[in-house]
Amino acid sequence: MSATTPVPDPLLGVWATLGEPRLTAALAGSGVGWVGLDAQHGHFDDRALRDTLGHRTEGAAPMLVRVAVNDAALIGRALDAGADGVVVPLVDSVADAEAAVAASHYPPHGGRSWGPLPGSDPVHSPGSDGGRHAVPLCAVMIETAAALAAVDAIAAVPGVDMIFVGPFDLSLALGTDVDHLLASHGNEDAPLARITRACTHAGIAAGAYAGTPERAVLLAAAGFRWIAATTDAALVTLGVEDVRRRVRSRRSTHTQDARSAGNASS
Repeated sequence: MSATTPVPDPLLGVWATLGEPRLTAALAGSGVGWVGLDAQHGHFDDRALRDTLGHRTEGAAPMLVRVAVNDAALIGRALDAGADGVVVPLVDSVADAEAAVAASHYPPHGGRSWGPLPGSDPVHSPGSDGGRHAVPLCAVMIETAAALAAVDAIAAVPGVDMIFVGPFDLSLALGTDVDHLLASHGNEDAPLARITRACTHAGIAAGAYAGTPERAVLLAAAGFRWIAATTDAALVTLGVEDVRRRVRSRRSTHTQDARSAGNASS
């Protein structure tokens, strides 16, 4: 990308962990770029996933489900319930990535069994799940030293639509912490730079979990384009802080206006 070509804004998403279907569906309609439903480290069990995806309204943001493990049954069930795509954790090798792709695609592209859940509205159907996807159908997570060593080959696996970084697990695996991992992105040999470069070469998206707006800024600077900028739980605190800020600002303006009016009449 040349110096005169503007860098596209990242697609900012919310990482949902609370497992609350109506709240999560409301988030998907709030204007966020996408929503991640965490069935690995969040409260989204099978029932919560089905209820959340069933509450989506037309025009809502895409929903990706992080499944608990690289398992064909879990991946297929999330997609059968209506997920736009899956985020598959702990993909350490080409074989792991190929298994995730096969579970995400119907034949002849993969081995997914056909069977949408009654009452659901699946996004993908046989014949529609081939090729690249604007909304990642199959995202695989780079979280370990082994995965980082194989990132170029993993990114090149046909059917992988996005590499998604779990910076907390990756930093633990590399013997560092999240802040140091994010701060090192400017070094071309740094882990994050290696990952985004592999995605660019493969022509796929680079995504990551930030958790805070501050980390989202650093990940955007590192070249990530699908970024979970906050969580559903954190949005409650951010919303309360914004309400307080707005009330203080309006009270200050109101007080100044009242004083100006009093001075004018005296």
